[in-house]
Amino acid sequence: MRADDYLPHRPPFLFISELRTVEPGQSATGSWHLTGEEAFFAGHFPGRPTLPGVLMVEALAQLGGVAVLADERFAGKLPLFGGIEKARFRRQVLPGDVLDLEVTLGRMSARAGKGSGRATVGGELACEAELLFVLVDAFPS
Repeated sequence: MRADDYLPHRPPFLFISELRTVEPGQSATGSWHLTGEEAFFAGHFPGRPTLPGVLMVEALAQLGGVAVLADERFAGKLPLFGGIEKARFRRQVLPGDVLDLEVTLGRMSARAGKGSGRATVGGELACEAELLFVLVDAFPS
């Protein structure tokens, strides 16, 4: 199973390299293998490449999107960011790191939902955030 089996995202904006577990409508785990060849490393920061925190949050949101879209109740929908709360960044993520991702969904309705995510490297917390999303039709009429 692959993230792009569920998400419309494609490289270079698909940040989930590996899906490990998916519990439809409940949770998912996966990882992002950072090769160092990603274009953003060249400019963030020259001489000391670091994964931008906002991209860690996006990776968590993508994983949350997998958990949502794996649930047949949300077929034909697309989860969009509604908000980010309590985002905290605890360590740098560097070229060559594997960013392990986990998202647990909370309250869900037909139009919106909430989840919480954690990203770690080698067991060390790199990022955590609460994610809010709204569900829209994937293909507007």
